Amino acid sequence: MKRYLVFALVGPFVGGFLLLLTTTYQSGYWTQTSLGEVGKLFVVFFKTLQYSYLFGFLPSLMIGAVDDILIHVRRIGPVLRMLLVGLFAFILASLTYGSRGPDSGLVQFVLYGLVGFVPAVVSSWIVHTYVEEPSPAAAPT
Repeated sequence: MKRYLVFALVGPFVGGFLLLLTTTYQSGYWTQTSLGEVGKLFVVFFKTLQYSYLFGFLPSLMIGAVDDILIHVRRIGPVLRMLLVGLFAFILASLTYGSRGPDSGLVQFVLYGLVGFVPAVVSSWIVHTYVEEPSPAAAPT
């Protein structure tokens, strides 16, 4: 239960911020922005945080379920589990947020993929570090 709580709290927060950074980069905001206007980015982030949780809650729980499934596989260590969870989230976020129009490309695929990868790996690491994990079941003889 604690695993899902960590994914539900950390995932939308980090993912929402990365999604905001990605969309501002894609729109060209950073090419015309001075350092003094960066504060507006944080204002927008905190004003839209409720929507990050509204739309990111269920996907974060789904990624947490994948992490929960992989913890029961004995041959998968914690680092490989974090990478597999991150890769799964990378692919899902890229397919969800990335467009398939004329402006699509490798940069867009990677940026939107990182929106899923980073929160999934961070959440999985927090769970591995701070939440007591069940020991894998013994193999049947």
